[in-house]
Amino acid sequence: MAAPPPVARKGARRRASPKVLLLAALAGLVLVGAVVGIALAVGGNSSSSAATIPTVGSLTNALPDAAAVQREFAGIPQKGLVLGSAKAPLTMVEYIDLQCPGCRAFETSVAPSIVSEFVRAGKLKIEARPLAFIGPDSIPARQAMIAASQQNRAFNFAQITYANQGTENTGWLNDDMIAQIAASVPGMKVHDLLSARNSSTVKKQGATYDQQGTADKVPGTPTLYVGKSGTKGTVVNLQSATDEQSVVDAIAQATP
Repeated sequence: MAAPPPVARKGARRRASPKVLLLAALAGLVLVGAVVGIALAVGGNSSSSAATIPTVGSLTNALPDAAAVQREFAGIPQKGLVLGSAKAPLTMVEYIDLQCPGCRAFETSVAPSIVSEFVRAGKLKIEARPLAFIGPDSIPARQAMIAASQQNRAFNFAQITYANQGTENTGWLNDDMIAQIAASVPGMKVHDLLSARNSSTVKKQGATYDQQGTADKVPGTPTLYVGKSGTKGTVVNLQSATDEQSVVDAIAQATP
């Protein structure tokens, strides 16, 4: 029996090999097939029913930090899994896993400054490529984020997930939690997200990110590339998951 993955230290990047990425992708296909036929809107082992889930998300009874997340992204365009102006001269591609502690550290301590200084100013756009290699809870997280991207609210969904992140692979990201996160994003059509997350479109998009991660030989999350829009960019050599200076330097070097 394979040993369980080590518990990541706070602020540490999670590591995975391309083989692990492939196994996670295969596991995702198995899991998705198992839940497609569930009748309730939230499905799975959820104790909630469709009647208890808000139709549209709001800050009423929202999860912790939902209001701060709403302020962080207010007024910034989102299209799919891209945050920022389509005309931004620079792009930062980020490979992430929503249950990765290192990603949580980066997204809650570094990303807000990058968003405020560069994305809001129209200098940089961020393209998220969610992976699912840490374990079982990564799979529903990735699927839900992609489903949220269909409503152009993926970054809100992800940031609230990070703010309320549980311990890796303990089943914390169950259907109830996904519904609560979606309901904490103002304007989110909650039932649409819960239905879309198991669609063939979402599964295919997730598989594409796995292929891109394998092609880029992503060693762990978060992994960032910064460069001129339309190019692959250069990998950012993060010294830790909270290394803001390396991101700022990479943006400065890529600036025309």
